[in-house]
Amino acid sequence: MVTPCISFLTDYGLEDGFVAACHGVIMSVSPGARVLDITHLVPPGDVRRGAAVLAQTIPHLPCRVHMAIVDPGVGTARRAIAVEAGDHVFLGPDNGLLSWAVAAAGGARAAYELTNDRLHRRPVSATFHGRDIFAPVAGHIAAGMALSEVGTPVPVDRLITLPAPTSRLRDGTAEGEVLCVDRFGNVQTSITEGDVSAIGAQPGVTLIVTLGRRQLSVPLRETFASVPPGELVAFADSAGLIALAVNAGDAAQRLGLPPGAHVRLAVAP
Repeated sequence: MVTPCISFLTDYGLEDGFVAACHGVIMSVSPGARVLDITHLVPPGDVRRGAAVLAQTIPHLPCRVHMAIVDPGVGTARRAIAVEAGDHVFLGPDNGLLSWAVAAAGGARAAYELTNDRLHRRPVSATFHGRDIFAPVAGHIAAGMALSEVGTPVPVDRLITLPAPTSRLRDGTAEGEVLCVDRFGNVQTSITEGDVSAIGAQPGVTLIVTLGRRQLSVPLRETFASVPPGELVAFADSAGLIALAVNAGDAAQRLGLPPGAHVRLAVAP
């Protein structure tokens, strides 16, 4: 028998008991379930960052059920949902957090609002739906409950989605945006390794990186350690996306690049 597995991502942090409380509720509903923590250090309320981490991590996990909570609208009219996509079930707030992972899994086949309150922990806190709604429902689904039993069907075209990250090739350049910044200060863009290959860039060349009105010459290498400490470098990261880094430093701080900032890459002449 396969052990039920639930992946878990939040912005709850690690200083309080929020994560442990959710683990405990899942275990009480599905004692054999294994909870695999993705991260609980998503910046508070940063739905876009949570969406990116979730979508990039899911392909490497053995779990079928995924619970993600970055929920600045908790307690409001926003829906709590479960979405079936491919072989996966995603649970979280209907605020776009799940949308990139759902798309990566093949797109939503069915969705339900978590309105079956018989599955919820009582009383339901207005500010802690992770513990009182998402965790018990995730436990029930992992234990084998049919998804249709969690609540009211929602048309999949009514789900909230985040705009897809931009990436395009134009006039010999690859254009995209800053997708997210990791804890090391590495700046991940939406430009793929295939995009830079298509404009003739391979590790060893120098890229002209245009950031607004600024232009920088940055070496494209296989890893940030390929340049001296303190130097900028571009490389294809573990998600196959082009990132900007400073060896032993913080590229986001040096470049002042927030998520969503426009980036253009070209091969230096």
